[in-house]
Amino acid sequence: MSDASVMHTVPVGLGERSYDILIGDGLLGRLGELALPVLRRKRVTIITDSNVADLHLSAARAALVAAGIQVSEIVLPAGEATKSYAQFGELLDQLLALGVERKDTLIALGGGVIGDITGFAAAVLRRGVNFIQVPTSLLAQVDSSVGGKTGINTKAGKNLVGAFHQPRQVIIDLALLDTLPKRELQAGYAEVVKYGFIDSPDFFTWLEENCQGVMAGDRHAQAHAVAESCKAKARIVAEDEFEAGKRALLNLGHTFGHALEAECGYDGTLLHGEGVAIGMVMALDLSVRMGIAEPGDLERAKKHMRACGLKVSAAEINKPLDADKLISHMAQDKKVDAGEIVFILGPIGGAATHKGVDLTLVRHVLEDSLRG
Repeated sequence: MSDASVMHTVPVGLGERSYDILIGDGLLGRLGELALPVLRRKRVTIITDSNVADLHLSAARAALVAAGIQVSEIVLPAGEATKSYAQFGELLDQLLALGVERKDTLIALGGGVIGDITGFAAAVLRRGVNFIQVPTSLLAQVDSSVGGKTGINTKAGKNLVGAFHQPRQVIIDLALLDTLPKRELQAGYAEVVKYGFIDSPDFFTWLEENCQGVMAGDRHAQAHAVAESCKAKARIVAEDEFEAGKRALLNLGHTFGHALEAECGYDGTLLHGEGVAIGMVMALDLSVRMGIAEPGDLERAKKHMRACGLKVSAAEINKPLDADKLISHMAQDKKVDAGEIVFILGPIGGAATHKGVDLTLVRHVLEDSLRG
């Protein structure tokens, strides 16, 4: 088991774009020391949101200044709605007004929203500047901060505009999880479970036995869950950086989940991880109906999700939803190929991509989930 008292390094092997994920307790206080080796010059801009700024911005700034690094800051509104064209344009204007140059580095201090919009800004600002991910939510620590996917949302769906732009470093401070609201921690946990569902049934079994420890702040359990998740993602990203094949498996549950989020309007009614949790249950339900998973897998997944406080059906979302509208959102999914929706399906630990899925079955899955 991982030991939270030491710093763990998980390499992401991508040739000249390789970088390290650093995982440990109290790393925010060492931010300057840890970031210094990857800076092209001692000048950074921290991008964060209003919630995270209140909690962690002063500590991040102090750690950077202590290392002799010049710091500027931009604080964005909190929430998924920040990943918009309007906010992205404002962010770029602010960065240019600060005089950010190509040898400067952006630091994304926040959850998935801040990581995604900061990474996209880094990808296009002066045709590309470096950035460092300092994820503050469990979801960002185990998923969105790793792999270089950046972007913003559109009316048509989530993350349909963006770029692949790898960070220079990911610094994960497990202590930051202590400041998360319970709902945010639970939502992030859905992305941890995803790695067990994809190709690691042993990890899923460990999660069934240790979920409560992760949720209750057991640092050893959290260190193991985060490290194993990062190793799994790093392995897949190294094999398929630009999602030409295996990396699509990381979207397990997301085709359904993103449709639910889009229909909810990114208004906070449904958090990303909550949508992914419901989406993974839907994917298992569809897999059972197609004969590629056993009913026991579906029941096992539901039991575990409920034990961790996660929603398992669309009926639990406090919003009227329509199956046909959800399918229309799914048709805009990034993985759509030649007009066909690509689904990630299979038993626990045996996910694979599937095309040509009968949409009548998909509609039945959605309708049953909407009924609860």
